[in-house]
Amino acid sequence: MHIDFYYDLFCPWCRIGHKHLLEAIDRRHAQGGEPVILAYRSYQLDPSLPPEGMPFRHAAHGKAGEALRQVSEAGEAAGLPFRFDLVTRMPNTRLAHRFVALLPEPLKPEAIEALFRAVFEEGRDIAACGEIETIAASVGAEAVAVLEALRRGDGEDRVSADIASAARLGVKGGPLFVFGDRFALSGAYPPDKLLQAMSRAAQG
Repeated sequence: MHIDFYYDLFCPWCRIGHKHLLEAIDRRHAQGGEPVILAYRSYQLDPSLPPEGMPFRHAAHGKAGEALRQVSEAGEAAGLPFRFDLVTRMPNTRLAHRFVALLPEPLKPEAIEALFRAVFEEGRDIAACGEIETIAASVGAEAVAVLEALRRGDGEDRVSADIASAARLGVKGGPLFVFGDRFALSGAYPPDKLLQAMSRAAQG
């Protein structure tokens, strides 16, 4: 079973969808389902941001405030805090995506959640090299080992290929789950729905 997960790191719904997906995969394994190969695919909600990002301005009232409240409530239900009051920057996530692309596959789930946590719980700017280095250190020696390659510019081709793939699929927001190249779901679906999608894909 192959699943492509298209996500951005400044996308709160992607964070929720990521946790739901990992829960669904764990449940499928527990039920004796076939192994799942999870491929992380980079996507940027706003690729036009300058490399250093931009100030993040959010409104406590109106549509913007209501959207943030909806995310916070969904995050709370998933056990994921969101502290939008601490977020001061809208980062260009390309550097962070390159970091993830260079990591060994087993480290990616932990590193992605560490990046999400840095942004949405601690208000850190993941467009900054220093923040990526700190996050890498928190993940472990294997993550630190890719930093030299990151500084050389490695990982750019993988991120560009993922973003081009997302464009071909017509991705307009995240997260997007593609199950076995058969069908896709867009949105932070609950684990039950994702588990059903895996079963459907496995049935051919």
